[in-house]
Amino acid sequence: MPDTLTAAQPRSAEILDAVRSSFAEKGFDGASMQDLARAAGMSVGNFYRYFPSKAAIIEALIARDLEAVGEDFARVITSPDPMQMLRDVLREHVEVKHCNEDFPLWAEITAIAQRRPEIGAACGRMESEVRRYLLTIFSHATGLPLAETERRFVTHADFVVMLVSASAVQPPDRRTGADELTAMVLRTINATLDEVARSDVKG
Repeated sequence: MPDTLTAAQPRSAEILDAVRSSFAEKGFDGASMQDLARAAGMSVGNFYRYFPSKAAIIEALIARDLEAVGEDFARVITSPDPMQMLRDVLREHVEVKHCNEDFPLWAEITAIAQRRPEIGAACGRMESEVRRYLLTIFSHATGLPLAETERRFVTHADFVVMLVSASAVQPPDRRTGADELTAMVLRTINATLDEVARSDVKG
């Protein structure tokens, strides 16, 4: 049994890679399980062994993206200058990662979350975890205890999450002025982080 589970994990990751673009292209309602199985190069029956529903696939995609966020967090918190590294990571997300296939996928997930409670809950868990990561970085940067950091800066953390999430659902070719809008989002994020950085234990 352990060998089977070990083998299934990388296969599940391959399936998620294969169906990601199908979900983004056809949408949650438009993509059938047959479509997704075909994208993964599998029979429908075998596909169901890995993912019993489209909702389960979306939840797995969210969970995997959260793992990637956790890797970013580990890189930030262990860097010599966590706040600067945080700015760099957020800029990468806003400027690069959300200008590719992540846009249609996350736009679709955001829409699904409004009508599917299980997807909404998964998105909520992701936002809560990202908030916790940000508050931990804020605490580390300011020297404030985590409880005090949360009391003072939870709104700052939520605002950063909101800005990054909103940028994820803006189409790359949305209109003339897209670069200016992205620059404004990043300026606002940096101004929010500046407020936190100025509020160290001596402030």
